[in-house]
Amino acid sequence: MALNLKQVPNTPGIYKFFSKNKIIYIGKAKNLKKRVSSYFGKSLKDRKTQQIKILTDKIETFSTTNEAEALLLEQSLIKENLPRFNILLRDDKTYPYVHFSMDHKFPSISMKRSKHAVSKNFFGPFISAQAVKSTIKDLQKIYQIRNCSDTTFNNRSRPCIEYQMQRCSAPCVNLISEVSYQTDIASSQAYISSSGKKTKSLMIHQMQKLAEQQEFERANEIKKRIRSLELLHQEQSFNSSLISIDFFACVSKLNRTGVCILSVRDGKIRGTRTHFLKGNELGDLDNLFQSLIFSYYQNIFTLPEKIVLNLKPKNLSLIKEAVNLKFGKKISISTTINSDMRNIAKLAKLNASQAIDNRLDQSEKYTFAINDLMAQLAISKKNLSIEGYDVSHHSAQNAVASSVRFSSQGPEKSQYKLFNIPQELSGNDIGSMKHVLKRRINKASINPLPDILLIDGGKSQLNAALDTFADMLKEPPIILSIVKGSKRVRSTETILSKDGIIEMPKNSEGFTLLQKIRDESHRFAITNNRKKKGKIIRASSLDKVKGLGPRKKKDLLKTFKSIQSIKEASTDDLCKVPGISIKLANEIKLFYSA
Repeated sequence: MALNLKQVPNTPGIYKFFSKNKIIYIGKAKNLKKRVSSYFGKSLKDRKTQQIKILTDKIETFSTTNEAEALLLEQSLIKENLPRFNILLRDDKTYPYVHFSMDHKFPSISMKRSKHAVSKNFFGPFISAQAVKSTIKDLQKIYQIRNCSDTTFNNRSRPCIEYQMQRCSAPCVNLISEVSYQTDIASSQAYISSSGKKTKSLMIHQMQKLAEQQEFERANEIKKRIRSLELLHQEQSFNSSLISIDFFACVSKLNRTGVCILSVRDGKIRGTRTHFLKGNELGDLDNLFQSLIFSYYQNIFTLPEKIVLNLKPKNLSLIKEAVNLKFGKKISISTTINSDMRNIAKLAKLNASQAIDNRLDQSEKYTFAINDLMAQLAISKKNLSIEGYDVSHHSAQNAVASSVRFSSQGPEKSQYKLFNIPQELSGNDIGSMKHVLKRRINKASINPLPDILLIDGGKSQLNAALDTFADMLKEPPIILSIVKGSKRVRSTETILSKDGIIEMPKNSEGFTLLQKIRDESHRFAITNNRKKKGKIIRASSLDKVKGLGPRKKKDLLKTFKSIQSIKEASTDDLCKVPGISIKLANEIKLFYSA
């Protein structure tokens, strides 16, 4: 069965591989698309990966806000589902823990990797091994805990360098009592296992006090410890007060509906389910939530203490009554999202939205966006095409203009065009735009003009385009410009036409499409402006100067901007450039005076 990997999102999360509707492997990833795609590339795989690739006939993904959540969620789901390949090869996946050797009279502290916490002496797991190592060092600085092996400990006759650096209290030579040392161990464990809020507050107060006393070096050390503490305590973004709650999130976009159900028990996600529904089903919320709830719960044992809905149906009391009638149990069903639930609500809506994105291909998304844009502009046409234009230069040098083309299929990269701008127009954005559009109109018989032409710029750029077409064509395409918002905030951008501002919802698919076309034309222009600049740097008359290598040539052009300026520079000015000696400066002067 062919798998559509384009549907996998570029987000952190977990992925599930199915074979004949049975989960065979669950994994975590910082970037789901990259990780999942790696299983199905052409490169040679190990035996396990090859088997997974052959057997997998369906993939499901679940997005999280960070990799820490993905790690914890992955472990939870593996324990619940016991997938075939996770069980066979789970020994090869380990995570860093902080470990205390509590079987010793004077325990040591170290980092250990394990599949799970073997005992209460393991603190973790954590994502960053570096954060664990850094925190162990901090614990040594604060509580002076030993980090040596038992063999080293037993054979010491005098304190080691760790003691001299004040990172160990030297229990090996009895410089601290067992009671005092055990107290330090308890304090260091509390430091790790606490929420960190109290510890962090005390450390911030200590840092501020040291700064006031102008002990900046020590204050900076405390600042580093605070950062290590923050790294160490990357936890799931859910509240432990969420004992038994199921959250139902429904969203609609692109005339589709996405549903995500998250089951939270003891502050951790224990189950997930997503649904994709064709059409916008949010018009009848009562029917939607009734169908979801009574298909999700099969018996009383699966019921939580509370159900939370992200949207409010008209007859919520009917759902409550029906649940009581079917299961003989009253449970709380609410649409109130308090501060404890904000993170879980955000995550559920993210995955409900992702359920839609995962099922739609690129053409469906662009068709919907173009239809929305046509509705906003009152255009009636079957196949709409749009071209976006932008001009890019660097200090009025190496100017180029770009043209990108979009249709209902998305970007048509074979139709992208570049225009070199004459030197006399370089830096003149209005003149450059007129120059480019004249050239485009002259090619209209070979390459038909688009239905909409989008200019990156304000009223001046728009008027330049309107004037150019008015002079050369009786029936020009629709010409629009997109004006950057205040402080470049995307939500404050404006669309202009010859009739003035076009009122368009900022979150509409049509408005987003115009922004995407503008961004693509800008990217294409600036990329090629940089390439053009690079070619000039790589190939110039400086290549013929004896003793002048690529690096020195680049530094000369960076300093003087042009060959003409280098010709006019004095020997002293040339010597100010790094690597240019008097001898080399004279060679340059001699070359250009010949």
